[in-house]
Amino acid sequence: MTRAEMDALGWDSCDVILVTGDAYIDHPSFGMALVGRLLEAQGYRVGIISQPDWTSAEPFRALGKPNLYWGITAGNMDSMVNRYTADRKIRSDDAYTPNAEPNKRPDRAVTVYAQRVREAYPGVPVVIGSIEASLRRIAHYDYWSDKVRRSVLFESKADLLIFGNAERALVDVTRRIAAGESIKSIRDIRGTAFLVPQGWLPDEEWSVHNSTRVDVPGRIDKQPNPYAMALEDPKACALDNAGPEPEVKPIMIMTREQRQAAAREKALKTVVRLPSFDTVSEDPVMYAHASRVFHLESNPGNARALVQAHGDRDVWLNAPPLPLAMDEMDNVYDLPYARAPHPSYGKAHIPAWEMIRYSVNIMRGCFGGCTFCSITEHEGRIIQSRSEPSILREIELIRDTTKNFSGTITDLGGPTANMYRLACKEKSIEESCRRLSCVYPTICSNLGTDHSKLISLYRKARAIPGIKKILIGSGLRYDLAVRSPEYVKELVTHHVGGLLKIAPEHTEQGTLSKMMKPGIGAYDEFKRMFEKYSIEAGKKQYLIPYFIAAHPGSTDEDMLNLALWLKKNNFKLDQVQTFTPTPMAMATTMYHSRKNPLKKVTEDSEVVETAKSGKMRKAHKAFLRYHHPENWPILRETLVKMGRGDLIGNGERHLVPAWHPSEEAPPPRCAKPAHARHASRARPPSAATPCRRRRRRRTRSQPTPAASPSVRRQAAPCLARVAAPVEKTRPSILGTIKTKPKAGRK
Repeated sequence: MTRAEMDALGWDSCDVILVTGDAYIDHPSFGMALVGRLLEAQGYRVGIISQPDWTSAEPFRALGKPNLYWGITAGNMDSMVNRYTADRKIRSDDAYTPNAEPNKRPDRAVTVYAQRVREAYPGVPVVIGSIEASLRRIAHYDYWSDKVRRSVLFESKADLLIFGNAERALVDVTRRIAAGESIKSIRDIRGTAFLVPQGWLPDEEWSVHNSTRVDVPGRIDKQPNPYAMALEDPKACALDNAGPEPEVKPIMIMTREQRQAAAREKALKTVVRLPSFDTVSEDPVMYAHASRVFHLESNPGNARALVQAHGDRDVWLNAPPLPLAMDEMDNVYDLPYARAPHPSYGKAHIPAWEMIRYSVNIMRGCFGGCTFCSITEHEGRIIQSRSEPSILREIELIRDTTKNFSGTITDLGGPTANMYRLACKEKSIEESCRRLSCVYPTICSNLGTDHSKLISLYRKARAIPGIKKILIGSGLRYDLAVRSPEYVKELVTHHVGGLLKIAPEHTEQGTLSKMMKPGIGAYDEFKRMFEKYSIEAGKKQYLIPYFIAAHPGSTDEDMLNLALWLKKNNFKLDQVQTFTPTPMAMATTMYHSRKNPLKKVTEDSEVVETAKSGKMRKAHKAFLRYHHPENWPILRETLVKMGRGDLIGNGERHLVPAWHPSEEAPPPRCAKPAHARHASRARPPSAATPCRRRRRRRTRSQPTPAASPSVRRQAAPCLARVAAPVEKTRPSILGTIKTKPKAGRK
């Protein structure tokens, strides 16, 4: 937005000015547009400063001084995830910037923008939000600096942080500031966090529980025996005898419902104190304990407020926001969005916009609880769905107003494709549940898995005049899908454009247990159904599997087994991803602390081994692309180190060739560990072509004894010194498929 646009609207000032690290696209899939339209509908004048030059305060004065407050966000992604790869290298492009131009936002954009608006207009309240602020609201491990950092409230010096589904909190805060209330006194809104003096409580009725009462970490002091004999203190006895009679309270017999109601009432006035920043920054075990407690207190139906000391001040987190009801979701998505980038960008290509311009968001939240994903921490586990009429109206709007629309809706989805209107069977059970996932280790018996409402939506959507095809682009939760064969048939028959992405993530149970993902058997079952219904529909369609390398708990053996599974199933992946530790995710806790927060954390609890060195992470990623020549050298080295040299060669049973004509030069001679070199001296000349050095040492008078099979296996990397014949292999079913790169993963 510019001053000229303000003049055209007849505005002399803005009530709220929003600053974002993304290009401004007026579409509900972009948080800045959603917030701006929401406040506009409440009657406020909203200005937006998009991707300002952060090196000075001047660009932040472009729209003048806001009347109420600044709203700061890094954009739809955490700025560090947006700017850096999993190897901590600067990305060459930015999907949320015109023409994908990089370096249009700073590192830790929320903090930098907040500092600049303070410089531009001191004294104006600053409110921070969206995913970067939301995931950094308490002390958190930061992968890019490799240390535990303080809450973003301290670093940004913001007055208020709004996390999670922010619509209600945002409207309440804005109304109260507009009514003249100081932002420093707004302390009672769900989904908000702020700084307070240490020990602060809202009123005298509040009580504080130490986090160790929620989940006990470390060693436990021996409890005294209540029956042990002890010497009496005569003075204390005399005082007791002289004291007043103790007050006798009647015993109340309460029903289960009354006890639960009393517990909920007490929880509303209880705050759980997490270990301090100083403690978690120095003690990985206590960091893992804090992470576990944080996630246990994430259900808005029973979550309590949290507090964490940072020096002489506390970070106070109110309970998470309540999920939006269906009519509230409809109201948010029915606002008058332009559904296009700001005109100032002209014909610039914005990849993130191109990806979603013909898609429709039908729901929020995810009850999967995958430990590597931050959606649950941000949007919550309870699914918030739009109504059928609202979704169908948006499809018609795309058909009628979006340029170059050819009749294909590219996605009806959200964080997942098939959780639309799935919920707990009983509201009372949902409000009291403390499970970290509704589908792991098994699908909860209280979870409704009926896909009939989603099937109905699909059928009505593709029946709209002018709509030729409805595709599903969001990731599919296949362990849920197989519960509804009718849904799988509907999906495969009508909504797959040749390729369907699916995310097993791994094959090995040890790694899958740290991800909270189902076993590979669920994938096999879905694959069988997918192929069956594809044949029935007369279509040639493929599953595109996604896998993660170097995830916490994944060993070299796990990655090797995954590579062998890929080879066995003739998968040659074009795009793979290495685990990136994002703030507050439970897998990030495993990466940093080497402890498993899915279980009670103690000094002696399970150790989670993790690939941390660059070389090891590179090797794990190479296993996923075992077929690519650039990965063969590191795979050979890794296999030899693992004692699996038998997998190096040019046969069908081998994983990587000993050498291939596509490589620049043969591997170095004798590239073997010392024990293999010594053992190979005992190998008969017929076993392989020996190195020249060994050939010179041997004479006819020195016969060489036979080598054992194990010795031959260790010596395998040195077998071929000349170009081996190229192995004739089946063409991969994915070998010719090129998928578009993802804009980024939350």
